Amino acid sequence: MDTALLLWSIVFSSIGVGYFMYGKKRASLIIQYTGVALILFPYFMDTTFLLVLLGLILMALPKLLMRYM
Repeated sequence: MDTALLLWSIVFSSIGVGYFMYGKKRASLIIQYTGVALILFPYFMDTTFLLVLLGLILMALPKLLMRYM
């Protein structure tokens, strides 16, 4: 396992915990599910570039979805 991959996994998982707790506080399922996705998706990534790309997309997803709802 690459060191960068491990560090990015920790970063996105930590952000996912924050999203989950914030979504629970606001009672927003979109933010909660995004938090769970951010926690779990690093386990299935094997390249750093894809990990960072998907992590950034998942972080922006609640804002984009809330804008159009």
